[in-house]
Amino acid sequence: MSVRLPALCLTLCLTFTQSGSTSSNNHRAEWKDSQLQPIIQKLMKGYNCYLRPNFNEGPVEIGMSLDIASIDAVSEINMDYTATIFLRQRGRDSRLVFPGNKSVSVDGRLVSLLWIPDTFIPDSKRSFLHDVTVENRLIRIFSNGTVLYALRITATIACNMDLTKYPMDRQVCTLQLESWGYNLQDVVFFWTRGNDSVKGLDILRLAQYSVESYYTSVSEAAYETGQYPKLVLHFALRRNVLFFILETYVPSVLLVLLSWVSFWISQSSVPARTCIGVTTVLTMTTLMTGARSSLPNANCFIKAIDVYLGICFTFIFGALVEYACAHFYTMQHLTVEDLHRELQRELNEANGNGSAHILRSIQPSRSTAEVGSAAGTDTGAGALEKASGWRGGCCGRGLSSVKDASRRAAAVFTMENPYDIDRRARSVFPMAFLFVNILYWLYYLFLGRGSASSLETRYHPPGFKLISKAFCK
Repeated sequence: MSVRLPALCLTLCLTFTQSGSTSSNNHRAEWKDSQLQPIIQKLMKGYNCYLRPNFNEGPVEIGMSLDIASIDAVSEINMDYTATIFLRQRGRDSRLVFPGNKSVSVDGRLVSLLWIPDTFIPDSKRSFLHDVTVENRLIRIFSNGTVLYALRITATIACNMDLTKYPMDRQVCTLQLESWGYNLQDVVFFWTRGNDSVKGLDILRLAQYSVESYYTSVSEAAYETGQYPKLVLHFALRRNVLFFILETYVPSVLLVLLSWVSFWISQSSVPARTCIGVTTVLTMTTLMTGARSSLPNANCFIKAIDVYLGICFTFIFGALVEYACAHFYTMQHLTVEDLHRELQRELNEANGNGSAHILRSIQPSRSTAEVGSAAGTDTGAGALEKASGWRGGCCGRGLSSVKDASRRAAAVFTMENPYDIDRRARSVFPMAFLFVNILYWLYYLFLGRGSASSLETRYHPPGFKLISKAFCK
């Protein structure tokens, strides 16, 4: 009784799935008179789903094909992608041969009555079988004993990514299929039509990526328990850089240009120039934080976008430091001039009108005094000492030491014209930024091409030709 129960279930399933062209009563009568029903009952009577086909007679050959319905998400943080696929497996079971040239589709819930391959995805993190409205399985039996087993699954699969050229990177991900318990002596996997066994990738549309190329390969998985069959689908994803140009690169360039506006603002406008410098620095910091939020926080990844944001931040911070230096030298220049005026006033008060008359007659021009003080020569107040004959005394020695200190300070810190700093910065900063940009884009675009060829060599096994999308249609 227990042996005939599976045969009875299968017979009922065959009866209901073949209806459609004639009325229900006539079709049941036709199946009752045919020879198919007793043959299936006879086959299932001795069928054991726990033993593989060709048991003790050689391995079973299982042909695989895939339809990629969608790639829902590619995560750089978790380094994985989520895909929905239709997996089809074909294998011949000589115990299910029946006369004729027809194929019979049976209910997927009868899968427990038949032997099916124990295929699994080794790199899968999470996966599930769709079950709306019933489990998405398909079983079709052909007259020569070939069994087609198809199912629809969604899996999150690991993908090792190299993000050093992000966002100008190219990632090569894989989808691997292996046998869980049957080794190469029991089961052999192969692609049914080579590279044409995979459908759907050539018409796939992703948010940040485009499928550049793909190919299939056959290999073996070596474990401690033995050698197992493995099929691998390799596909290359090229990131669309236009989104990042509009989202990150253009705003960062505009911030750098905004920081240069301060070069055309007067140095006396301290609040305006300080506000521009601090605002651009803070905005650039926020932009850098937002660009890194969608990427893994790994120290080993110095990405191309990090390099560019670092360059822009350096130029923005340099513009702020430039104003600090220009303002410092301007204040030093004014301080030295004030010091000379104070010394002249004290000399006038100490020597009276006569010395003041001599002072006015021999006082050199401002530029001569500044040049003389920078060169360490005895000009200005030193000439006053010699002309007035005022030497010795405690007050004279004190003034002489102050003058010497002022000369040394002026020689180190004083510039002839501090306002030249802004004028030079207006040309130096843009030229330097343009030069760095040329080096950056040439380097990473050239590196990207070299890396693409190396990835193809790394993942391209001998004997397989890379198939681009244009040839896969």
